[in-house]
Amino acid sequence: MGHFDTIGIGDAGMPVPAKTEKIDLAVEAGLPSFIQVLENVLSELEVQKVYLAEEIKVQNPEQLAAVKKAIGDTPIEFIPHEDMKKDLNDTKAFIRTGEETPYSNILLESGVVF
Repeated sequence: MGHFDTIGIGDAGMPVPAKTEKIDLAVEAGLPSFIQVLENVLSELEVQKVYLAEEIKVQNPEQLAAVKKAIGDTPIEFIPHEDMKKDLNDTKAFIRTGEETPYSNILLESGVVF
């Protein structure tokens, strides 16, 4: 991934545009979890910013807390869920997990290591 490229990770229900590369890891309901996949991707990718749906604050605060723990000091921009779905048109890929909780979706913006 180049600087400023984005990749998405999300729940089993996120609609992914046909032109966006989809990496489907969902084995069964809940497996793998959104957080498991996020933590693994974060261990391999330099992320300078993340995007989350505004709705996660009210609809899934437990997942929001887990995301904040996983990303540490990485800046978060909250956007409407409908905008996130549109932004998937410009991501390099979307990783589908087995997660089945609302608004468990994130866009990771690639940084640089130097």
